[in-house]
Amino acid sequence: MYDSNKKMLAALAATVAVTLAGCGSAPGGADLDQLTAKIAQESFRDQGQAKVDRLVQDEADRACSEADVAGKPLDEQQAKAIEAANFAAIKWPAGGQYIGDWKLGEKIAQSGRGMTWSDKAGSENGGNCYNCHQISKEEISYGTLGPSLYHYGKNRGVKDLYAPESAAIIQYTWGKIWNAKAYNACSQMPRAGHKGILTEQQVQHIMALLLDPNSPVNK
Repeated sequence: MYDSNKKMLAALAATVAVTLAGCGSAPGGADLDQLTAKIAQESFRDQGQAKVDRLVQDEADRACSEADVAGKPLDEQQAKAIEAANFAAIKWPAGGQYIGDWKLGEKIAQSGRGMTWSDKAGSENGGNCYNCHQISKEEISYGTLGPSLYHYGKNRGVKDLYAPESAAIIQYTWGKIWNAKAYNACSQMPRAGHKGILTEQQVQHIMALLLDPNSPVNK
């Protein structure tokens, strides 16, 4: 939904490469990058809050796109560097308050609205979590691109949110939602906090949905 730009640009690059394959002197990698960027720039326009600058990839997305086009995994050393940089960029919750209201978290997980040209700038986005994950047993419509999150906290031994033994999984879950590339360089999971898709408070509510023993997810 939100981090699909890299796939779109990778597809454009592949199309350009195929088109030029029959030329006597095909351009090098840098020329292809410039040509792809030009095609992307001329094919899209700003409309509402959706700006063309969304097509600009950061180092992590660019490296993963190039590896995807090349049909090979990212170099291990480069992957670790990307993960380290993204981990350092995680914004941890103010005052160490990780958990919000699971009822509000369910509403956010259900909502796929946000960041389109027709949405008012500054309006609250949804998390669109069910698009990729099973979360609660009550919802029968969900995607399978990501793993099931049903019983997420229960399966990880979270019986008391404030017990010392729960701290590690709580911190990991926050980091994963905020910036998934901190743990997997080429993760397809949207970097919800890092990219400004969800606010800190919204992430707290989704944390509660996944980890609160009173949430239906853990019943």
